[in-house]
Formats: sequence, structure tokens, C-alpha cells
Amino acid sequence: MHHTLHLCSVREGADELAAVVHPRRGLALVRDLIPGFTGDVRDILAEDLLEKLESLAETTDDGAFRDPDSATYGAPYRHPRMIWGIGLNYVEHASDLSEGVPEEPASFIKADHTVIGPGEDIPLPAQSERTTTEAEVAVVIGRYCRNVEVADALDYVAGVVPVLDQTAEDILQRNPRFLTRAKNFPGFFSFGPRIVPLAEAVGDGTLADVQVSTVVNGEVRRTNTVSHMRYSPEYLISFHSKVMPLYPGDIISTGTPGAIHVQPGDTAECRVSGVGTLSNPVSSAN
Repeated sequence: MHHTLHLCSVREGADELAAVVHPRRGLALVRDLIPGFTGDVRDILAEDLLEKLESLAETTDDGAFRDPDSATYGAPYRHPRMIWGIGLNYVEHASDLSEGVPEEPASFIKADHTVIGPGEDIPLPAQSERTTTEAEVAVVIGRYCRNVEVADALDYVAGVVPVLDQTAEDILQRNPRFLTRAKNFPGFFSFGPRIVPLAEAVGDGTLADVQVSTVVNGEVRRTNTVSHMRYSPEYLISFHSKVMPLYPGDIISTGTPGAIHVQPGDTAECRVSGVGTLSNPVSSAN
């Protein structure tokens, strides 16, 4: 998929409104470009509106646009149909945990109740005494994708986005069959602030050159490049498209260069080169 617009959601009072960011003109609400639009970013993808928005963002009056830095961003959308996570995908991270990289992708599913956006609290569950945060770069599927080959997989990507994936590590270590529970507490999947077109994210390089860093309290704790993944994002798309159909708005979070234990009062960040920074405070469970 080839486009220039960033896809995002901005907070206005109690509402979160779908928006786009044009590289020259700034941020515009989708409802100001397409009168009557009431959906979210996932609806933009599902209804195949990107090309129309590209055209409208070039021709709509200047009054529809504002400075992107003046906006408060939410999660791009709150209800992904599917969130795939990938475990142990960086070889170095697997060695940290004294585990080998699996011979096939070690994937799991997260539900939409885990979703939060930039600046929202990551509440540490009372059941866990050791929760980790994991910076990742995720790919967002832009169109129906089924049984695609690796060479074609990135053609189905609407963009890439920073992610913080949380794990109740102590629960998981009691038994690997507890993975679903350890990954699915509220607030355990933050993404945003913007879904960035792949071409912009990689610049003159490739997706393999993108750097991902787990940062806690301003300190870079772990960092690596996509080139050090055992299974590339395009392989993961192809692999999972042969398991089940992937639909617009589905997310594949591609694994972390390192998981860091967090406590209430910490600030967790995901920094992805060419894409942006996602930041969330850590709090006690409600």
C-alpha cells in the first residue's frame, strides 16, 4: 500500500476522533475531510478510504488543518479485530531468557480490552509481582490478506506503529500455558500515537534497518534493529495469513528487543526510528 498520510486518533473532550496527518499541511479530522464520517481509523481501512483521503487532504481548504504537535493523541483505534503478538523473536532477547528461538513463530493473541493509547496508565495487576514492558514495532494490515507469500507481504501493510506490550512475567514463568492470562490484563497493549506509512518509516533503507528501543524513565534499556529478528515482519504476515485471514486493522506486534521490569511511578517508552515515540506512565492496579 502506497500513501503519505499518518493515521491517528485525537482527543477532544471525552471523544476520540479519527484524524490524518499530511506531511506538509498538518493534521485534519477525517470528519472535516469526509462530512458525515463518524468511524475510527479501523473503519478508514475497512472501507478502503485511504486513497480518497489522500486526494481530499491535498485539496481541502487550509482551515481544516492544524499543527500536529498541538493535538493530544489517543490509541489509533480501540477495538482491533485481531492483535497478534510474537514471542522470542529477537535472538538476543531469547538468549536473555535462556531460551532458544522457536523453529516457527511463537505467536499469541491479545484481546481489545488490553488496548490503551499514549499517556494512559499501564495498571500493574494485583495478581503479578513482576510485570514487564516490552517495546515493539507493529505492522497494521491495510487490506484483506490470505495465503500471501513473503515477497508480497508488505504490500498489505497500511503502516507501522510503536507498541508497548506488557507481560505478567511471574505468572508466565509458573507455567508457559499461562501465556494468555499473562498477556491479557487491562492496559497490557499500548499503541500509537500514529500509524506511519511504511515508505516514510524506512526512508532510503528497508524495514530491517528500523531500530526499536525499550526505554524506562528516560534510560534506553534495550535496543536492536529489525534485521536481528529471527522472523521478519514480512515473514510473520505471510505465516499468519496462511493460518487465517488477516483483515484491515489487524495488528501484528513483531517482538521486543528486551523486556524490562516496571513498577508504579515508572514511565515506559517505545522508541521506533522513523516512526515515533510512545510513552505511558505505570501505576498500581485500580
